[in-house]
Amino acid sequence: MFYEFLSNADTALTVQFERKISDEVNGFVTALAAVIEDKKISGVIELIPTFTSLTVLYDCAVIRAGRLKEEISSLIDSMSVGGAKNAKIYNIPVCYDEQFSPDMGNVTEHTGLSRDEVIALHTSKPYLIYMLGFLPGFAYLGGMDERLATPRLKSPRLEIFEGAVGIGGSQTGIYPIASPGGWQLLGKTPVKVFDPSKENPILYKAGDYIKFYPVTLEEYEKIEAKVRAGEYTPEITEAE
Repeated sequence: MFYEFLSNADTALTVQFERKISDEVNGFVTALAAVIEDKKISGVIELIPTFTSLTVLYDCAVIRAGRLKEEISSLIDSMSVGGAKNAKIYNIPVCYDEQFSPDMGNVTEHTGLSRDEVIALHTSKPYLIYMLGFLPGFAYLGGMDERLATPRLKSPRLEIFEGAVGIGGSQTGIYPIASPGGWQLLGKTPVKVFDPSKENPILYKAGDYIKFYPVTLEEYEKIEAKVRAGEYTPEITEAE
């Protein structure tokens, strides 16, 4: 796999892989992040994976860029790639009730699918988390069925409710907090995917997967009550 190093001042180094969005390229990114974490290279502070690159933040008083490049090159040459190590699937409940799906009509009209067909396709398989960005805990998910692809809203909303699940072009995702946004909203999850009160505030990481499953409004309200009481944890399974 092609890669090159890009320098970012004196405290960051980016490993740039092939510039195309694909499971294969992203697999190299997340695999490299995993082996760097395991290696515990002295001076490395933080890892920031994206669709096609991994940025390594480091302390230049502890390790120089040249030495860091040598360490990373050695890891790349020796690693086997198959996506993130110990990747998990987070099973996330979503309520597609009308009060949470203001844009379902837009999606059905654009795609020619019925509401039930949209829900069935949207919940049919796990989605790979390519990267986190835009908002804390906002996961850019890959692998959505092409039949669901719907353009973003022409005029973005000033505020989208926390937990909103939507479609933006060929991607789908969850709004972890209330924010402006232009994705087509299909439903809502009661799960807090970003909780700043926790030691690890973001539920998942790049390289993991999210699998949506539909719940009724009554089931949603029961889960929401458990979430508020701190008594709910989504089901987590190991990715194959």
